[in-house]
Order: sequence, then structure tokens, then C-alpha cells
Amino acid sequence: MKHEIRVVNIVVSTSLQHDIPLEKMAATLSNTEYNPEQFPGLVIRIKEPKTSALIFSSGKVVCTGARSMDKVNESIKKIIKSLEKIGIKIKIKPEVKIQNIVASGTVGMDLNLNTLAMKLRNTEYEPEQFPGLVYKLVDGNAKATFLLFSNGKVVCTGTKSEKEVKSALQKLIANLKTVKK
Repeated sequence: MKHEIRVVNIVVSTSLQHDIPLEKMAATLSNTEYNPEQFPGLVIRIKEPKTSALIFSSGKVVCTGARSMDKVNESIKKIIKSLEKIGIKIKIKPEVKIQNIVASGTVGMDLNLNTLAMKLRNTEYEPEQFPGLVYKLVDGNAKATFLLFSNGKVVCTGTKSEKEVKSALQKLIANLKTVKK
């Protein structure tokens, strides 16, 4: 049974500890969107690494789309460079906090979602609305939410490190094996 999982998105937050003039940013930089009537943050899209960030006037930043912490840090550096173009110098090295990691992969076997819905606790399965089963793994300090599909594909969310992702997958597989018996 071959199972594998890899990180597809890391969501982080940080603070640049500096007020940011979002109107000036939106007027000067082409890769931004800012509609204060609809949402108080400015969206900045970075081509390489392919990420997006929400920047708030308080200096708080939420960055999404990176697949590794190296790419996260690269994106934050590019945001700081963009701010320099409009005369804002960020003197600190922002402290980045992982909010969520999304990973996808496979458990290497077909899954009977009806059986799992009956035998596993903390599941939601409404096949008419969505083809996947939602399984909340609450196992000691390992917390993760999985989407399980009948072909064995899985999406894992709610973890805060790659180690937690791998540990959650191991626990998921162990739980699946108990149902198979």
C-alpha cells in the first residue's frame, strides 16, 4: 500500500509592525487589488513564487499559496521590496506564524465512504451534495480535517507543520485499517 502526501498550500500571518498606506500601494503597484468598500485589506499577487497576500493598513499580512516555508519567506521579502518602492522601510524581520497547511495525496487504496461514515466517528458524508467524506481527526494533540474520496485520494487541512501533516496521515491510515478488519 503506497501512501503519500505533499503540501500544496501554506497559510501564514505576520506583522510588518508599520502602518501601510493601502491607497498609495494600490495606486502605485500594478499587481494589487483594493476595494475598501468591500474589504479592508489590499490583495497583492506575486508571480514568483505564485502566492497572494492580504495586507492591512495596520501592517498585518496574511500570505497564501506557497508550498514551502522557503517560498513563504521569499514572498514576504517581495512584499517588503514592494513597500520600499512607495517609500516604506520595514526594518524588522517579520515573525511568520503558520495558520494552516493544506496537503493532498493518497492513502493507496480504494475507500468505501458509506462504511467509513458509519464506522468512523466525527465524519460528515452527504454524497448528493459533495462526493467526499469529511473526517475530523482528533487524536491527542493531532488535529486535522481530511476530505476522503472513494479512489483513495485525500486532502488534509488544519495542521501547522509538515511533521503534523505526516503524523495525521499515519493516524488516518491506522484508523482506516481498523475499519477494514
